[in-house]
Amino acid sequence: MPTIPPPPESHRAREIAESFGVDTERYDRSRPRYPDALVQAIVTESPGRDFLDVGVGTGIVARQCRAAGCTVLGVEPDERMAEFARRHGTEVEVATFEAWDPAGRTFDTVVSGQTWHWVDPVAGAAKAAEVLRPGGLLALFWNVSQPPPELAENFAEVYRRAVPDSPFSRMPATTPAEMYAAMCDRAADGIREAGAFSEPQRRQFDWEQQYTRDEWLDFSATTGATTRLPQAVLDKVLAGLGAAVDAVGGSFTVQYTAVMATAARIAA
Repeated sequence: MPTIPPPPESHRAREIAESFGVDTERYDRSRPRYPDALVQAIVTESPGRDFLDVGVGTGIVARQCRAAGCTVLGVEPDERMAEFARRHGTEVEVATFEAWDPAGRTFDTVVSGQTWHWVDPVAGAAKAAEVLRPGGLLALFWNVSQPPPELAENFAEVYRRAVPDSPFSRMPATTPAEMYAAMCDRAADGIREAGAFSEPQRRQFDWEQQYTRDEWLDFSATTGATTRLPQAVLDKVLAGLGAAVDAVGGSFTVQYTAVMATAARIAA
């Protein structure tokens, strides 16, 4: 079960975008963090330490940025996610980014981890330009996962049996990295259309993570393909995934690539 990105018009799918708060504790403990090298690259390029986190969720990115010495304000449409982030030290305002009122505030950097596909790429870039100080940085990034190929096929078979119309039931013809490259392209096009940024730059950071059976099931229950499933169907999916992991010894390694697009705010 490799990472499968949402379709190009995913920012219109609000029922999916706002479904991840169904279990905030599980989401926060199971979702992967981002490589330290990625966070450090953003902090190094930022003209200051005043950050805005778009789609802050439970505060995973915000906590990593705060640990690097930044102050962070989050914007999040799901009150459940926002409340979790607040309890863990991040200030959050509830709104979609496109509709959020910055009330004249500006920032050194706007970050968005695993969430910009839920934002209209053109309206989002225009809003980012509005709230960034001259020379400020827009940094959009995603984690792309790829389990071992044989295990990924076994995971897909579980979805084919339990949820035939799930995108996870189909093995993609292209690699996850290639699919997320297309997502970065859409984000870059929106940045260019906003007309207020330097040419977007692309980078990637390769890393890996070991998963136990229980850790993988936790993570699998937090994806856009599972958060809205009826409990009985979700239980069937998780039982099948667990059996597949048991068959390879109860743990395995996932190869990750963090892909990032950045652009600097051009002075008016």
